[in-house]
Amino acid sequence: MYYDYNIDHLLSLEAKGLTMEDEGYISAFRSFEGEVYENYIYEKLLRFAANEPSIKSFIIKGPHKHRTRAQSDALSVSWKGQIIYRARHKEIGEFDGLLFTDKELYFVEMTLVKSVSNLKKRLRKKRALLEVLFPRYSVKALLVLNEGATGTSDLPPYASVWLTKPYSARHILERLSAKSPREPMIRIESDKIAHAEELKIAAFKYYATLSWMLRSLRGKDPIDLEFFRRAATQRYHDIYTKVYVGYLCVDDFKLLAPDLKWEGSNASRVVVAIEKDHSGGYFLTYFIRHSSKKLDNVVITQAGSKVTKKDPFGITLTEMNHLDKVMDQSFALTYEQHEKLETLVSKLTH
Repeated sequence: MYYDYNIDHLLSLEAKGLTMEDEGYISAFRSFEGEVYENYIYEKLLRFAANEPSIKSFIIKGPHKHRTRAQSDALSVSWKGQIIYRARHKEIGEFDGLLFTDKELYFVEMTLVKSVSNLKKRLRKKRALLEVLFPRYSVKALLVLNEGATGTSDLPPYASVWLTKPYSARHILERLSAKSPREPMIRIESDKIAHAEELKIAAFKYYATLSWMLRSLRGKDPIDLEFFRRAATQRYHDIYTKVYVGYLCVDDFKLLAPDLKWEGSNASRVVVAIEKDHSGGYFLTYFIRHSSKKLDNVVITQAGSKVTKKDPFGITLTEMNHLDKVMDQSFALTYEQHEKLETLVSKLTH
């Protein structure tokens, strides 16, 4: 009850007469319920960590932590009470909980999703980021899920799963909307409490590393495969979710994706990147910047081009700003080089 919730949207939907029979209301309520579940489990986890001998420290967040502004290039707790890592004021990773033993660091995911299959990419990214920030720890994941969640048998070996009974936050919404009186907040007292901003982390320069990888990959034609396969490169690949390898001219890309529409576009080039898929392979993905705040992510399949609109205030757009300064003509890919790259990537596995 002491955590922050924005229930105005939910209450406005209820005022309009929407119920659990309506898709719009279901989506909004599930989002709220997921927040409550995360906070409920975090409170349970705090009490568990305080009394578990193998846990040496844990990060405090939410109403247990005084509000501070999230720091750049550092692990910190945001104004909203979330444990995050930022690079140049852009959020790179968010953690529901962090627990330290002598040699292991567990990041916690509490979620009400019915299938965990789509979590694999997120888990890879969070683990890779923590491995860079805390190199002396073995980084593992702890997922707290509702009974009935599917896909748990396909999770990587570093991930453990705890299951809870089915949970409903309906009573919390009713109490919040009625502004019911609250019991005094119980603060956990423990010498294991750690503050995110006080932890010593290894240096990680997000954009400098991005540039280093780009230049190293293009050391050979079409890419330096030995460098690409290195464990360190793959760890950074997981953090960025894609590695940039150069760019195509718009005319060449139009030959690859003739079904795309370009009306009103000011794009001068198409940035090419390699991304991991869920089945153990890689694929090429493309970024077209039509204007200063309009960025499309395109994947070409046998069925045609699939376009995803990127957040105009997201990290990918700031990466494009950085690449505009870094990628000169030496990073241009010819149509023939792109064909070689496409063939090479289709044969790679992870």
